[in-house]
Amino acid sequence: MSTPVSTYRLQIRSSLTLADAAELTDYLADLGVDAVYLSPILTATSGSDHGYDTTDPTRIDPERGGEEGWRALIDGCRRQGLKVVVDIVPNHLGISAVAENPAWWDVLQHGRDSAYAAWFDLDWERAPILVPVLGDDGLDAVQLVDDEVRYHEHRFPLAPGSRREGDSVADVLGRQHYRLAHWSTGSTELNYRRFFAVTTLAGVRVEDPAVFDATHERVLRWVREDGINGLRIDHPDGLVDPGGYLQRLRDAANDVWIVAEKILEPGERLPEQWPIEGTTGYDAMTEVNQVFVDTEAEGRFTDFYRTVVGDERDLAAHVLQGKEMAATVLLPAELHRLAALVPDLPGDRVRAALVAITAHLPVYRSYLPVGRDHLDHAISEAIAADPSLEGIVADLLPVLTDPDSELCRRFQQFTGAVMAKGVEDTAYYRYTRFVALNEVGGDPARFGLSVADFHEAMADRQRRQPESMTALSTHDTKRGEDVRARMAVLTEVGELGRRWVQSFIDQSEIPDRAFASLLAQTFAGVGLIERDRMHAYAEKAMREASTGTTWTEPDDEFEATVHAAVDRAYDDENLNDALHRLLSQVQQPGWSNSLGQKLVQLTMPGVPDVYQGTELWEDSLVDPDNRRRVDFAQRRDLLRLTEPPVVDESGRAKFWVVHKALQLRHAHPELFGSYAPVMADGPAGHHLLGFDRGGAITLATRLPYALSTGHDGWGDTTITLDGRWRDVLTGAEHEGVVAVREVFHHYPVALLVRA
Repeated sequence: MSTPVSTYRLQIRSSLTLADAAELTDYLADLGVDAVYLSPILTATSGSDHGYDTTDPTRIDPERGGEEGWRALIDGCRRQGLKVVVDIVPNHLGISAVAENPAWWDVLQHGRDSAYAAWFDLDWERAPILVPVLGDDGLDAVQLVDDEVRYHEHRFPLAPGSRREGDSVADVLGRQHYRLAHWSTGSTELNYRRFFAVTTLAGVRVEDPAVFDATHERVLRWVREDGINGLRIDHPDGLVDPGGYLQRLRDAANDVWIVAEKILEPGERLPEQWPIEGTTGYDAMTEVNQVFVDTEAEGRFTDFYRTVVGDERDLAAHVLQGKEMAATVLLPAELHRLAALVPDLPGDRVRAALVAITAHLPVYRSYLPVGRDHLDHAISEAIAADPSLEGIVADLLPVLTDPDSELCRRFQQFTGAVMAKGVEDTAYYRYTRFVALNEVGGDPARFGLSVADFHEAMADRQRRQPESMTALSTHDTKRGEDVRARMAVLTEVGELGRRWVQSFIDQSEIPDRAFASLLAQTFAGVGLIERDRMHAYAEKAMREASTGTTWTEPDDEFEATVHAAVDRAYDDENLNDALHRLLSQVQQPGWSNSLGQKLVQLTMPGVPDVYQGTELWEDSLVDPDNRRRVDFAQRRDLLRLTEPPVVDESGRAKFWVVHKALQLRHAHPELFGSYAPVMADGPAGHHLLGFDRGGAITLATRLPYALSTGHDGWGDTTITLDGRWRDVLTGAEHEGVVAVREVFHHYPVALLVRA
């Protein structure tokens, strides 16, 4: 297996095509990257900015460069000695533009007789297929044009022979294999599996070998003919049998490097039966984020959150409420489909039991028989919370725990969707004690990670999954890596940070004080970024939180108060001044955290990914903000740096650290084959995070604000080195017992190799 030493994620789209990516291969090779890691490139919905709404899995997207661009990229990578990793989407296909999806078009046209009928997870017993697309103008705006049905920009096929002379629109529609309906019916009446709560992404039955072969033919040709080295698997938890799918993929793709976007909850491990190298790195991101947080600040943050914000609930309460909401409000169609699988039991009681079990499940899903302990735990907790469910749960248990039953299979798919929507996209926008922890795959209930616990986690990672991906930023992160690094300083600055948050809350007039706290902390992390970006973030965040407004039913009055609060941070002189005072204290320790967490992520056990553009400071928020255009010309110019630059606003120091760390891993992978903690001696020893990877030693400063404001900084704190070592970041050499302040004379981080 040719496992990448490192990857660099590129978001391929019309503004950065495969041909454009080919032009970047020399830059990436010079940066020290080992593999180009591409977002989905198969044909997606026209204008898609992300590519996860694939419409034709048999062709490379023309908007993303097509076959010609793909060939240019492959050729460029070969010239530069770069590997290629591609993100693929087996769980669903995009159907918002029906005419762009040949398989879906054919199914709508021919129904069960379609050659593609087996592709989609459709409930044929409830045919015709629901198409929730109509607005309030309804059928009045539907037209018959040639052999098609037209509704505004939407096009649908006509079944053969279904249109006769003199028929009304309603008559013709009544003969179709689909039923046009108001958009609002999607959540309650849908009769096909979808991705989470997105009705325009239809689930695909890759558990069927014929469907797998048809939808993966182009992907597997990349492996056989073009020699790509890796595959990133999007959302395997949505599949009927993720383990079975991954085994089939492994058998077909031989020895390529495979990682899956599996979100692991605290204490959960990747199923050992999965024949893959690991995850896409959210678990690693959590470990790195948490070790730069001051654990001793938890009590102060909790007290402030309860007294000033006024929220007495802990994370568990928010998660329970968010999951119950997701199951009953966002995913009722799926819930009703589950209940219909046990028609001999009362539907309302079945739904109540399934919601309760789902809400108490501590992980995304089980893979029965793997994960039975999680299911048993959820059942016990559900009954403890509502003893009246004991009888109906007992009736459900035999079929719910039978991996061969349809209820069991679909329930496992259901729980993952509920977790994603109820926790990541709801609870994490509502529980705002410290939002830097509210990240995909994060653990906001755990306030920081001790150095000892971090070392234990890394030793375990080296032992179990040394080829799993590690990440700090992705296309799905709620806020970028440097935003979280600056937010981490809030755990150190104490009253200064609390005063800013309270001032913003008190002056905002936002009725939801927890959401006002989220915005205040966000300003502390990003500063006064472009106003339109902050407004766009606020709109998405408040609709995800759905406490005062929602995506489907926006509350104009509530949203106006939020936007007014955003503007006040920019326009109110006193509030603006308070924010600048805080930012002046956060800036430099934030830079230290950024350099520290980046170097740690690039050198810790695993395959490090650099998300596009993050080799410089970045202030991204949730998508689509994190898919903004990257200035690669600026970054290419920085390759000319010959001396370690100072740490300042330019971000050149971060570029230097990324460049040197990637180059070292690429040139000397043998230095990164083991893991051992490196400890400091002295009064500030707990501020050092260090480890030896087998010949390369990483040293980073943690809790830099407290260190800089302490009595003597590093003081007499030392590390002991066996022999003479050179810092590849600065060229400085050190030997024996060395003062930490000397090692960190130029940067708050160091990367040592034997001189």
